[in-house]
Amino acid sequence: MSDVTVVPADRRVFVDKQSPQAYKALLAAAEAAREVAAEAGLDRRLIELVNLRVSQINGCAYCLHVHTRAAIREGETTQRLGVLPAWRDTEVFSDRERAALGLAEATTSPADAALQEAAYGVARSVLSDEEISAVVWVSIAINSFNRVSILSKHPVRPAPAR
Repeated sequence: MSDVTVVPADRRVFVDKQSPQAYKALLAAAEAAREVAAEAGLDRRLIELVNLRVSQINGCAYCLHVHTRAAIREGETTQRLGVLPAWRDTEVFSDRERAALGLAEATTSPADAALQEAAYGVARSVLSDEEISAVVWVSIAINSFNRVSILSKHPVRPAPAR
């Protein structure tokens, strides 16, 4: 017999609602990361690709839902969204985008030293210091939001038919 109590999804604590002051601080950090990215010259479409790739790795349904819509609003194509998990095996992403995606993956999996070194090497050859910093900060922010949504079990409900 197990001592583990399974809590139904509808009984999860929405930590963003339970601790709004902490969530507001996270929102402010994410806004600062977006500002750093804009100042570094990274367009919003690239930022949404980073948000999506990190959310794919973490398996955050809610953030995937939110950032897929945001990427489409920014003009991202369904082809690129569809192949994003296999970005290394395509020709549809620029060198800058590839460098940012690799760095985002390394930020998401920091214990993988080989991945981190390889990604950083590519990033150094393509991105400026400001761009590298921005991609890392955006990746840190979305990783944090992923954890909030995953542990809160934020729901993703069917969209109305068009």
